[in-house]
Amino acid sequence: MYIPNQYKWRDRKGILSFIQRFNFGLIITISGDRSCATHLPFVVEKRENKLVLISHFAKANPQWEHIESKEVLIVFSEPHSYISPSFYSKKQNVPTWNYLSIQVRGKAKIIKEEKAVFKILEGAIQNFEPSYETQWNTISIHYKKRMVKGIVAFEVEIEDIQAKEKLSQNKTQEERERIIKEFSSSADNHKKILAEFMQKEKD
Repeated sequence: MYIPNQYKWRDRKGILSFIQRFNFGLIITISGDRSCATHLPFVVEKRENKLVLISHFAKANPQWEHIESKEVLIVFSEPHSYISPSFYSKKQNVPTWNYLSIQVRGKAKIIKEEKAVFKILEGAIQNFEPSYETQWNTISIHYKKRMVKGIVAFEVEIEDIQAKEKLSQNKTQEERERIIKEFSSSADNHKKILAEFMQKEKD
């Protein structure tokens, strides 16, 4: 990912928090001369000094068949918005786009052992909807086992992270304040979230 120095996101805690919050990532792999991509929800685990991403494919999705053969790329990108030149003080300006994006690379490992797969599913419940655990515990083991046979669980140990926060850092304080004020009161959720990140970056 092309990241000019002023847009390079260096806050590791902030990057981890972003992935946890905007966890619906795009996993990209290469098979032969074709690229493959699937949108999946990911759970992030910290293991000693390493970050691990955990998810699962539908078994009918052929992408899982080659995820262990080469490095995988996973992209997390959520809030983004058009930035009008009307926010700027000088007339000689052009539109642009503000956004946050994180790309991670690593090696994937398929999890085959049934007990481990159940642990992954239960970890996802704790991450996304802890209150569902009560209902999950009432589901028959036979139903659960059939469900597990229809998925392929995997984990990716992150080896490289590239993170970009393009939040008008190249503009004046006054111009950035205008954007934050406008976006904070917008009905567009992307703009509201961008205003939140712009305020954090400015502070």
